[in-house]
Amino acid sequence: MKLVVLGLTLSSSWGNGHATTYRALLSAFAARGHEVLFLERDKPWYAAHRDLLKPEFCELRCYQSLEELDDWRETIAAADAVMVGSYVPEGVEVGRFVQRHAQGIKAFYDIDTPVTLSKLARGDIEYLTPELIPGYDVYFSFTGGPTLARLEREFGSPRARALYCSVDTGAYRPLEVRKRWDLTYLGTYSADRQPTLERLLIEVARRCPERRFAVAGPQYPPEIAWPANVERIVHLPPADHPAFYCASRFALNVTRADMIAAGWSPSVRLFEAAACGIPVISDRWDGLDQLFAPGREIILADTTEQVVQALHRDAGEI
Repeated sequence: MKLVVLGLTLSSSWGNGHATTYRALLSAFAARGHEVLFLERDKPWYAAHRDLLKPEFCELRCYQSLEELDDWRETIAAADAVMVGSYVPEGVEVGRFVQRHAQGIKAFYDIDTPVTLSKLARGDIEYLTPELIPGYDVYFSFTGGPTLARLEREFGSPRARALYCSVDTGAYRPLEVRKRWDLTYLGTYSADRQPTLERLLIEVARRCPERRFAVAGPQYPPEIAWPANVERIVHLPPADHPAFYCASRFALNVTRADMIAAGWSPSVRLFEAAACGIPVISDRWDGLDQLFAPGREIILADTTEQVVQALHRDAGEI
């Protein structure tokens, strides 16, 4: 099969969770003997932070504009399947272009489904319009559960299917490294996640000065008062993710508000940490107990004190 993917980015993991998901998914797809072309809009903020220039599992090409994308019209028309991702720059026009010219299966892969639906409810059509949804043969959704029926019922999707974030188990695996931290968090700054991060990690660090913590990810405002026992790592390339997880006793998962509201929206960080054999402490949302058994495979926490108590546990029990 020949698959063409038009996604946010494959080349740069800086400030987004799309790149690592695409890398894991497409690597596994190519391992089955399929041919993949990834078309990425060339943007300066990703160009300055590229950490995958020549993937072994697919062809990666960048285009500068919608006009330049037209150079790929025949390739898109000849592909067995074409998949457009969420948050693609000028994604509405890209989607229309694909629906006009693709002769094979046309799919939309939404790695941000709850955010997308909130945007559509506000009339925000940054990368998708309601009118485009029926034109995609399948809507692959980061979110499962009741949202799938809603996509078909309210938006006219012919097929809505859950496609949770992917992890490459060849890259993310247990490593024999020294434990440096008791609790770590890996994620870009998000205003709606910050109160939870404050409650479940930063305040925990203040109460437990004898323990060690780390927060890795860009775009955190300079005014955040980090305790002395919280190490900050501005950018952690994917190649260093497994060692980061494995140097932690526990990993923290914090979920965006739209995804908590929708439920059934597991972050890729859950799967990455699990693949590395590191127990996760997470905030709570509907559907999480369908993926991991609370108390046995994951620890759910609502308060600072619950995290403090969790850190007293033997991580090997989880």
